[in-house]
Amino acid sequence: MDSQESKRRIEELSDEIRKHNYQYYVLSRPLISDQQFDLKLEELSKLEKEFPELSFPDSPTRHVGGEITKEFRQVVHKYPMLSLGNTYSEEDVRDFEERIHKLVGDDIEYVCELKFDGLAIGLTYLDGRLVQAVTRGDGVQGDDVTTNVKTIRGIPLKLQGSGYPAEFEIRGEIIMPHASFEALNRQREEDGEEPFANPRNAASGSLKMLDSAEVAKRMLDCYLYYLPGPGQIFATHYEAVQAARRWGFKISDYVVRCKTIEDIFDYINTWDEGRKELPFDIDGVVIKVNSFASQEQLGFTAKSPRWAIAYKFKAEEASTLLLSVDFQVGRTGTVTPVANLSPVQLAGTVVKRATLHNADVIKELDVRTGDTVFVEKGGEIIPKITGVDLSLRPAASLPLLFPTTCPECGTSLIRREGEVAWVCPNETSCPPQIKGKLEHFISRKAMNIDSLGEGKIEILYDNGLVRSPADLYELKFEQLIGLEKVYPGEGDKKDRTVKFRDKTVENILNGIAASITVPFDRVLFALGIRFVGETVAKKLARHFGSFNALRMAESLALTDVEEIGEKIAQSFRSWLETPANILLIENLAKHGVKMEFTEVQSAQKSNVFEGMTFVVSGVFEKFSRDEIKQTVEDHGGKNVSSISARTSFLLAGSNMGPEKRRKAEALGVKIMSEEEFLGRI
Repeated sequence: MDSQESKRRIEELSDEIRKHNYQYYVLSRPLISDQQFDLKLEELSKLEKEFPELSFPDSPTRHVGGEITKEFRQVVHKYPMLSLGNTYSEEDVRDFEERIHKLVGDDIEYVCELKFDGLAIGLTYLDGRLVQAVTRGDGVQGDDVTTNVKTIRGIPLKLQGSGYPAEFEIRGEIIMPHASFEALNRQREEDGEEPFANPRNAASGSLKMLDSAEVAKRMLDCYLYYLPGPGQIFATHYEAVQAARRWGFKISDYVVRCKTIEDIFDYINTWDEGRKELPFDIDGVVIKVNSFASQEQLGFTAKSPRWAIAYKFKAEEASTLLLSVDFQVGRTGTVTPVANLSPVQLAGTVVKRATLHNADVIKELDVRTGDTVFVEKGGEIIPKITGVDLSLRPAASLPLLFPTTCPECGTSLIRREGEVAWVCPNETSCPPQIKGKLEHFISRKAMNIDSLGEGKIEILYDNGLVRSPADLYELKFEQLIGLEKVYPGEGDKKDRTVKFRDKTVENILNGIAASITVPFDRVLFALGIRFVGETVAKKLARHFGSFNALRMAESLALTDVEEIGEKIAQSFRSWLETPANILLIENLAKHGVKMEFTEVQSAQKSNVFEGMTFVVSGVFEKFSRDEIKQTVEDHGGKNVSSISARTSFLLAGSNMGPEKRRKAEALGVKIMSEEEFLGRI
């Protein structure tokens, strides 16, 4: 294909992909399968690599990210990005409405919108192309985060239709949907990092990352709701946002016009209850005067517009008795205080436990056993204690002291520089850390010894059979047969008994034996080194090729690897300084666990599956389950555990579960056989 043909094809593909992005991410009505979309994106990416001079800054491939930002440049807003006046009071809303009538007359129409709980952003478009994205900052100037914002697929890089100004700004809120938030926190906990407290913090933290490819993985979203200075084009705010919808922007479906104060309160009351069903967080409702002429007449205060007000919902809160506090030790040694509460109904669930986060929060709240405490759901998800009813405090109560030694092993706790958590450093002998590391080692994304789930690790530990992952490879049939433990049921649930019978023991030993085929990058992840998650492990393993090379590498050499910063390098070097960890590596290697990439594994063989996701299910003739997953990755694909509309293929062997097939067919996911897979590679 010559340059002219490539230019035509690049333009054609770009237009098609933009249309499908809009259908999928804005309208939620996809016209083609994920596989078809991925193939178009892959073709465009290849053409742009072959003809880089034909690639445009608004290419749909920019949504994938990849550019690194060294620092965020400060940009002065053309129009100050003011905050809205907030209220929790219906009386204040009535006062606002009366004041509007006094100033501009009786014929007033309002627009009511959801108040998204995210990060304010201003997007500037020139000739229909996104040229700049700036955060609120201090309202006068903010950070230029254009590179990162381009990874958000709901934000058009090039507008559709016509009628938009040659240059204009549109403002909105970048949010993290609940599904993205929960997936991110699961990954952070696996990597030994503190989970984000709520989706708002997660969205803000994600947008300030320096690697746009990592931002793309966070699956942020954005709703737009305001065009500053458009009075010369539109008569009303409602007209302006509906036009923006036609240009390709994601505008909330819940924007309504209201004529009376009763209409406004109907809207407020509807969403105070209805917000629980939304897939993202809102913290209130915004009420705006619709007419731009009236907005201009009303003007601004130093801090906020006089023509708008935000009514904020009170967080759903309950009060209950604090019975006790447990100090739990996690896999990485972090000690977390968890409050045991007298059961209370909150946001549709019965809450019995709530987080107290860390020692600083306990001190700030001055919370004590026996207190009546206020509990709410942080970010509508995680129950947390927010205060104490001091009027009900028992006279003899004493301050709650954070332990200075580990509640499990008695080791003195430490606090690392720049961190709020207290940590037990006894990672080789502290029982919950050992059990946590063992559970991580056998987990699906690590060594995948699924026959050891359901509390079996705890039974092995309690019987003195395992203290280290290497001990698993020493287990014998006669040691395991007949072991059992009864797990008490909560509430009305029956007790659960786990017993090691013949078949159970056979499955366990077979699963352990099969795990020695797991590739080196997953072994590295399985070790549970702090901050070395799945992605980091893969990058380190592929860069150095063997644990020996990794062990010899200086911190400087580690940070030369893409995405590896000083924090990760320091954590890795620290882990290596513990003699028990070196012994663990030697023992695992002795049992045949892979400590280096084979020649076949060490390099990607092709990019035939680049950008595609696979769910692997069933038994295969020419591959083990791990081998076929590794082969997917060797050819550029990605393995995921569950089927969704965005899955490219269900890779099906024999004895595949019928439920997976039904789900794939219902979602239109293509089912690929082992023969077809071999043909592709």
